Amino acid sequence: MVVALDGTALLSAQPALAAEFGAGVGAVQWTSTAYLLAVASLLVLAGRLGDRYGHGRLLGLGLLGFGATSAGIGLAPSIGWVIALRAAQGVSGALLQPATLALLQLSRPPAALPRAVAVRTAGIGLAAGAGPLLGGLLVAWAGWRAVFLVNVPLTLGLAVLALGATERRAVRPSGARREPVGWGGGLLTAATLAALVHALTGWSWWSGGLTVVGAAALVGYQRRAVRPVVPGAVLRSRVVLAGTGLLLATGGGLFGSLFLGTFLLQRVRGMGALTAGLQVLPLTVLMVLGSPVAATALRRYGPRRTAVAGVGLVALGVLGLARSGPTGGPVLLGAVFAVLGAGFATVMVTATGAVVAEAPPGYAGVVGGLKQTAMNVGPTLGIAATAGVCLLAGPGAVRPPLLAAAALAALGLLPAALLPGRPAARPAGAETGGTVQKAEPSRA
Repeated sequence: MVVALDGTALLSAQPALAAEFGAGVGAVQWTSTAYLLAVASLLVLAGRLGDRYGHGRLLGLGLLGFGATSAGIGLAPSIGWVIALRAAQGVSGALLQPATLALLQLSRPPAALPRAVAVRTAGIGLAAGAGPLLGGLLVAWAGWRAVFLVNVPLTLGLAVLALGATERRAVRPSGARREPVGWGGGLLTAATLAALVHALTGWSWWSGGLTVVGAAALVGYQRRAVRPVVPGAVLRSRVVLAGTGLLLATGGGLFGSLFLGTFLLQRVRGMGALTAGLQVLPLTVLMVLGSPVAATALRRYGPRRTAVAGVGLVALGVLGLARSGPTGGPVLLGAVFAVLGAGFATVMVTATGAVVAEAPPGYAGVVGGLKQTAMNVGPTLGIAATAGVCLLAGPGAVRPPLLAAAALAALGLLPAALLPGRPAARPAGAETGGTVQKAEPSRA
């Protein structure tokens, strides 16, 4: 929740940050994508470290690092320092995200897992949706730096609780060998994603070429390495891959539109940070209210139909923002953001439930990291793509980049079609999906 709140609160602060440092859209988008790149590159590796050394330990260390870098960003003297510290903050964020999902799977019986996932999703949705409003309040009250400084006491307090908690560990299947942690794949992923983001925002041929080379090297590494980026047991799960693909596409469409929407409301429409945050409030409400509704729909209609409905709502909401954003009244804009919130809540509940339930034994952290990687790569590409189209279309152009974001969201229909078509059978005492590890108290 801390990470989700911080990420969307930044959206409200970016116009003020850009004004203070005299930075353009191309530079400001790096304050989001530098963080997301670091997180996306290290999430799977962080999941492996959690599986080996304990997810509670990594959660505590990640919280300490997140608080320290937040303090640094709050004191940053230039846009370059903000970008560099955001990348460092992403390293800490990578330790946080898979740990929370893995701890959830290890602490809940299979029958209770879907409800627990829905509660977690609602919490993340509340934090992410409240971010623009809280960010607007902080910017109006104390400036954009307060958006980061407010993290410091919160993360330090949570770190004390996390490091002092007792954790239960998963028992790996009999005879299974513990996989070593590999760092080469993380470095290749970081370099490839950085080149791709630069290619999207700068439309540079050389960075496009580096992206192709990096992607080829990453595929070769995955095939030949003793320690591949994603273990073969995880790659063989069609549901896990479809769920991550679904989050990748829809997350890109949503956050690309929110990045541009913030500048639209504050720069084009002339709203203050607080007024713009209030305008986005329906997104918060529908993300919270939509999560339990989505969980019910998932049980009744199955993952495929529920996911398709969620993707359709996100794409429809982005198209509505493209049409009504420049001139629409507050009621119409509120309805558009409500549709976006309802759609993304549906997608998150469906995809997260599928990914967690299908995690192979002993790979809860890796699967959690893979899911969160999609949640970070999607916004990275969405923000980079909308910023790139915005630069091509020229100052004040709103609809072309928003149409690109809608198209990206609609790509989520492809992985949604690969999810199971029927609700999971739930006989008494049976698991709701996948194989969940038995657990025993950790001796660590």
